[in-house]
Amino acid sequence: MKVYTDINEFKNVKNAVVTTGTFDGVHLGHQKIISRLKDVARSIDGETVLLTFYPHPRMVLFPEDNELKLITTQSEKIELLEKFGVDHLIIYPFTKEFSRLSSIEFVRNILANKIKTKRLVIGYNHHFGRNREGSFEHLKEYGPLYGFEVEEIPAEDIDSNEISSTKIRKALQSGDIKVATSYLGHFYSLTGKVMEGKKNGQGIGFPTINLQVKDKYKLIPADGVYAVKVKHSGMMYGGMLNIGNNPTIEGKGRSIEVNVFGFNKDIYQEEATIYFIERLRDEVKFNNLEELKSQLAKDKEKALQILEQN
Repeated sequence: MKVYTDINEFKNVKNAVVTTGTFDGVHLGHQKIISRLKDVARSIDGETVLLTFYPHPRMVLFPEDNELKLITTQSEKIELLEKFGVDHLIIYPFTKEFSRLSSIEFVRNILANKIKTKRLVIGYNHHFGRNREGSFEHLKEYGPLYGFEVEEIPAEDIDSNEISSTKIRKALQSGDIKVATSYLGHFYSLTGKVMEGKKNGQGIGFPTINLQVKDKYKLIPADGVYAVKVKHSGMMYGGMLNIGNNPTIEGKGRSIEVNVFGFNKDIYQEEATIYFIERLRDEVKFNNLEELKSQLAKDKEKALQILEQN
């Protein structure tokens, strides 16, 4: 996959089959659009082009809203889009000036003149241009004027619930990993640097690695204990993770700590990726360390059973 952070570097491709959107999470709805994009490209001997935006439009249009967290970082999104077989990815800088483009200006200046779109495939209820004025009806009108055809993908449903990045964010923020996974079509992940902690876990037989996630916009799931998989240096391990303030051990502060099963290497300052498999329980304050140790043993047993099935 070729990645462009400047649309002027994009070289015209034969029969460009294009889609556009933020694609946060690259969830099952997004995957359906990409699959259709590839099918159309094959049918007309073309190449797939995905136009996305950075920063997320809401961060530019509503800077006072500090609550928005993203399902995927820029690098995670690129990795997923490459995995699903996109040929060309254009990451367009989203600015207030760009947001003021009318729908016809966006179609003419970007889709037609810059990308030379042959076919445009969009998701259900897609809007674009100033004040989100552009719609599928606009595109059907504009397409023939600029030499491209338009196709809309119907709403993607699972159990009668339309998939959206917003619903996935809400599921993660409430700790509902199963729902998030069912919508994403892949496990939710966090990548960060392993930092040295206070080694309290080591003292009770459950040593942990502390993960520091640098991207401030990356969504951290709800506090609690989770069964997870841990990827480090190309190897995958099972583990259990705690997000929270560790109320039994005072003064620790909020952290992301992982007990990696069968792992005893020193990997401080190295990168690791955590894949969330299932939530085990809420974070609880125990009366003493012995009670905590007893519960962790039960958590580990349950986590191992879950990981055997995943």
